[in-house]
Amino acid sequence: MAIEEGKKAPAFKLKNTAGEEVQLKDFEGKYVVLYFYPKDNTPGCTKEACSFRDLKGDFDAKNAVILGVSPDEEASHQKFIDKFDLNFELLCDPSKKMMEKYGSWGEKNMYGKISMGVIRSTLLIGPDGKVIKHWKRVSKADQHPSKVYEILEKHAAKAD
Repeated sequence: MAIEEGKKAPAFKLKNTAGEEVQLKDFEGKYVVLYFYPKDNTPGCTKEACSFRDLKGDFDAKNAVILGVSPDEEASHQKFIDKFDLNFELLCDPSKKMMEKYGSWGEKNMYGKISMGVIRSTLLIGPDGKVIKHWKRVSKADQHPSKVYEILEKHAAKAD
């Protein structure tokens, strides 16, 4: 199933660091920033997470929640949260089923080597559950959160 802007985002159910199930429908009426990243505590993933952390107050002011998703387990996520004082939820997708559904698991080309892996990507989902913007491949992880915020800000301004 391809992710299409303007269409409903696929439903999901994943565990957070406390082992509680989190579903997309839990956030009806809010904007959702759903970002996929390869692995806790790696350089690019850390920069991206810290940038989202630093902008969280701005996202909160626009009625937006941030959810990070990787194949890591709960304990790894909790260490990552604690180490970098992250202030948003990280969800676990060890089976990679949700990532496949969202086009965030697939073939990657790194330095000419083809492999399967997590494709760093992000979705901005509106309060109505529809995809506003889909970044299919994120390159500059540290700068990406501010780009997501810019789109959120423009969209929220139009909605007011």
